Amino acid sequence: MRHCSILRYAAAMLIAFSGTAFAADGYPAKPIRMIVPFAAGGGADIVGRLIAQKVSEEWGEQIIVENRAGAAANIGAALVAKSEPDGYTLLFTGPNHSTNVSLYDNLIYDPVRDFAPVALLTSAPYILVSNPEFPARSVSDLIKLARAQPGKIAYGSAGNGTAGHLAMELLKSTAGIDMIHVPYKGSAPMLNDLIGGRISVAFDNILSSSQFIKAGSLRAIATSGASRAPSMPDTPTVAQSGLPGFDVTVWQGLLAPAGTPPEIVALLNKKFVAALHAPEVTARLAAMNIELTGSTPGQFAEFLRADIAKWATVIKESGARPD
Repeated sequence: MRHCSILRYAAAMLIAFSGTAFAADGYPAKPIRMIVPFAAGGGADIVGRLIAQKVSEEWGEQIIVENRAGAAANIGAALVAKSEPDGYTLLFTGPNHSTNVSLYDNLIYDPVRDFAPVALLTSAPYILVSNPEFPARSVSDLIKLARAQPGKIAYGSAGNGTAGHLAMELLKSTAGIDMIHVPYKGSAPMLNDLIGGRISVAFDNILSSSQFIKAGSLRAIATSGASRAPSMPDTPTVAQSGLPGFDVTVWQGLLAPAGTPPEIVALLNKKFVAALHAPEVTARLAAMNIELTGSTPGQFAEFLRADIAKWATVIKESGARPD
């Protein structure tokens, strides 16, 4: 009797394995949906569509980009988390995937358990900028000034819980300084007040700040990544300016629902990373100050776990809550 049970179990496992292999071999048999959990026309949408179009061209398979904006990317992420793990619904997302679990109570998905990492694709640093009249010209200057005037220097962000807000909170906790947070409804009004001198400093994306830096309306203090931005080689990083280990980037990556067959995940990784390194895609991304990553699924999984843990600490210590 026991021998028969073992045989039945072995047969079931063989059928299950064969079914998975067959599904992977026949994949894809229909268009693939790539959910972008942000509004059309934004940075993530532009990058996602650029890469998806190249994947479609090179692979000969249709990648349909679908915007599901709302709740700081939670709506799109939840949709993918609940989708069938068959490789036909993917999530193209960014830093919100790491921070939302700590910012929002009772998320209906788990950012690790409910997803299969496919690839970390791109990254871009933020830039610490100031009003030209602000006396601090370096990170060390800013730290000295903030220690001399605790709670008096005002910094801006595009809103509570946004990447720029959390990046500054990380700088504050790392340096042991206190500054006043002034949240805005977006980057544009924040930059207007920074240029006008109503706030002193902010972390912003390089793309939106570069024109004002070139015009002399803003001063570049430091970039936030682990290495200097190729487009701004003369601007040091925060880590090079007295805070070793400081590393904050705007990243974009691809995820599938948990349980997606490893063969499909590997195939998607191969196709998307290859498209990322196509000369025309590389050139377009470089023009937007975006760097290529192109990780393995395992490397992306490790990155996500570390990123979630890092921001969980920052959010808890700062008390940051979304607007």
